[in-house]
Parts: sequence; C-alpha cells; structure tokens
Amino acid sequence: MTITNPATEKVVKEITADTPTIIKEKYEKLKIGQKEWQKVSLEKRIACIVKFGELVKENIDELALLLTTEMGKPISQAYGEIKGAHGRIDFFSQHAHQWLSEEWLVKEGGTKEKLAFEPLGVIANISAWNYPYNVGYNVFLAALICGNAVLYKPSEYTALTGLKFRELLWKAGIPENVFECVLGTADAGKILLELPLNGYFFTGSYNTGKSIAQAVAHKLVPVQLELGGKDPLYVADDVVDVTKVAASAAEGAFYNTGQSCCAVERIYVHENIYDQFVEEFLKEVKSYKMGDPTQKDVFIGPLTRFQQIDVLNDQVKDAVSKGAKIVLGGKKAEMKGYYYEPTVLVNVNHTMSVMHDESFGPIIGIQKVKNDEEALALMQDTEYGLTAAVYSSNYDRAQNLMEKLDSGTVYWNCCDRVSVNLPWSGRKHSGLGSTLSYLGIRAFVKPKAYHLRG
Repeated sequence: MTITNPATEKVVKEITADTPTIIKEKYEKLKIGQKEWQKVSLEKRIACIVKFGELVKENIDELALLLTTEMGKPISQAYGEIKGAHGRIDFFSQHAHQWLSEEWLVKEGGTKEKLAFEPLGVIANISAWNYPYNVGYNVFLAALICGNAVLYKPSEYTALTGLKFRELLWKAGIPENVFECVLGTADAGKILLELPLNGYFFTGSYNTGKSIAQAVAHKLVPVQLELGGKDPLYVADDVVDVTKVAASAAEGAFYNTGQSCCAVERIYVHENIYDQFVEEFLKEVKSYKMGDPTQKDVFIGPLTRFQQIDVLNDQVKDAVSKGAKIVLGGKKAEMKGYYYEPTVLVNVNHTMSVMHDESFGPIIGIQKVKNDEEALALMQDTEYGLTAAVYSSNYDRAQNLMEKLDSGTVYWNCCDRVSVNLPWSGRKHSGLGSTLSYLGIRAFVKPKAYHLRG
C-alpha cells in the first residue's frame, strides 16, 4: 500500500497490506481476547478510553500533521477534528453506566423481571478517511467500552492514522487481543465480510454499504451503515441577515473541502433574496484561501482522492450542457496536487447531476425557488436522507418544513453539525442504525431478558 500526500503527490510511506491469512489470525486472536475483556469492569474499560484521550491530546501536534499529510485536511481543521472528537470520550465515559446498567422492571411479586446488556462480541469497524477521528470514535470507542473486541479497518487513505489509534489504545491499556487494525484496500474489507463476526459497522458510500449489507445478511448479525448524503439547505425570504446566512451556508458546503457526508450539497433560496444571497455567498467563498494544507490560514485543501476530480468535472460539464452558469471555479486548480477550484453554479435544476448525485468536493449548485412549498418538494427529491437545513427568522415556519423532511437530522439556522447528545442516523440511501447519543451506546450491546422466580 502506498500512502500519497494529495497536496504534493509525493509518497509518504509504503506499508504492507494484510493477507487473508493474517486477517483471519487477527480475528482468532480477538475472539479469545474479547471473552476476557467483557469480564473487565466497566470502570476499568472506561478508564482505558479516558487514558487514550489523554494520549491523543499529548500527541496532538504529531497526529494533526499526520492527518493533514495523508488526506490533505487543512491543518487548522485537523486540529479542530481531533479536539472536537474528544467530546465523544467525555460523553461515553459519563453516560455508559446509565445505559449499560441492569434495569429491574418488576421487583415485586412471584416473578421478578430484569433487563441486562451483553457485548455483541467481535465486531468489524470499516471506517472512512474524511473524518477518521469522528467516525472512528463513534464506533470503536463505544464498542470497546461495551466489552466488544474490534477489528478496525481504516481507509487506505488514512491507514497511518489508523495505526496511531492502535498504538495509543494499546498504550492506554486496551489489550492487544481486543483491538486490531486490518490494513488493505477493498479486498481486505471483503475478507472481513467472510469472517463469522458479530456485527458490522461501516462508514462510506451507499453502493459499498449496500454490498456489505447484502453480503452479510445471511448471518443475521447487527449491521450499521453510515452512508452519504445530498444534503439540502433552504433560505427563506424572512432571514434577518443574508450576509451571515450566506457565510454559514458557504462554510457548510466547503468545510473539509466539501468532503463531508453532511456537507451542504445543494442550496435553495427564495426568489425575493436570491440575487443578494448569491452575491454574498460568492464574496464569502472568494475569501477562502486554497493552498498548502499545512498553513494555518488555508481553508481549502486538496481532494483526498484524485479520482474525484473527474466526478466534479463531469458534474460541471453536465450542468453547463443543461443551462447552468459557472459563477466561480469549475475546474481543477492549476497547481501541484489534487486541488479543485471552489465551484459555484447557478441556474441549476434537478435534471442536473450536481443537484441529485453526491459530489463530495468543493462544488455547490444554488437554485431559486418561489416559495416554501417548492423548496420542500425539491429538498425531498432525493434518494438520501442524512441532514437538511432551514434558515428562517420564524421558528414555526421552519418547523413546518423540518417535520416534513425525511432526514435523520434537521437544522434550524445552522448546518453541517454533529452533537454527541443526539443520534447520528441516516434514512433511505443515507444508512441504517445510529451512532452517538444513548442509542450509539446501546448499538453495541444485545439485550437479555431475565424472568426470575424463586
């Protein structure tokens, strides 16, 4: 496996991918380790995760630079992700007792009834490259606290970060036969699907997620899929500060170079303020500095995968051929690395790929709408259902739209946001199951009902 810096196109490191035999050996090791790990007290399991968080903080400079080097995330955003992800450790450590403790439902009478929770066993965590800390922590930290062993497959684009997770978890006290990394590309992932694991937790594209679900369906084990989105944002004509809203929408669209599952991917603006919004939106995006992601003032870095350049080019070409107008960007940047110019398209409609297919890059289409009803119909015109945002000064007006949106998450006057207190879940092609919140703790255990008479 060759790890390439997307900003310089230079090889960072070459590592050896795991063979099928090695992957199976790691599984057998974890199968033994898990049985002992679940006997360890919850307090001690939590303490290991807390210690891991402390080690991450101690090594944050090295870890942030590594993340920037191997996937191109601007360094300030790399620091932001690592620091922000620590909130998951705080949440899990503070709430695990509440949601994992035995519950007595009937304490009186001849037959008492109790509910207990047991770990799933050995689970696979097939993770993503765009936010390895956030999406990784969502799964492997909660799973470990619940007493599971984890076969963690980092993306081949952030394999070095994955190896750092393993190093620091082991150093924090997680046994080596409880957490392991599986190194490789899609072929390594396929081996995991063949193993008799007790659960599969995947973050990535809809097509891959669907393939995983189909491949393991016969096992009848838990499968959670955190997939993509084509997340809409609507700006009503009663917003108080168009400039502020445009800045918020732009950041939601272009943060992490647009490579976020919950990034704003299409914008609808009421016709009464459309021209003003587009003008302010362009001002904001033009202020973003693109360049060397190790520089603190850079906001737009390179794409992690060079293949995405063709995807964005095809969307631009398709949109222009159907009447869209490029008002900013529209092509690969003329510089070394996998850079794509921040791109804004207007005069767009739903015949265009850019308005219905996931972009996963620094590109956005802005469409004019006549009223809330048209906006709602267009926002709902998608196979995805991850997030959706409404900007309005009137909560009742926004609530009327939000309650009708078929999305796992809805936002009022904000966007591109995740909270540990609330479940992160997708609908339709955006996934199955939930991470975060108490649901994201219970996702890694199986209930056992006790009927006690005596």
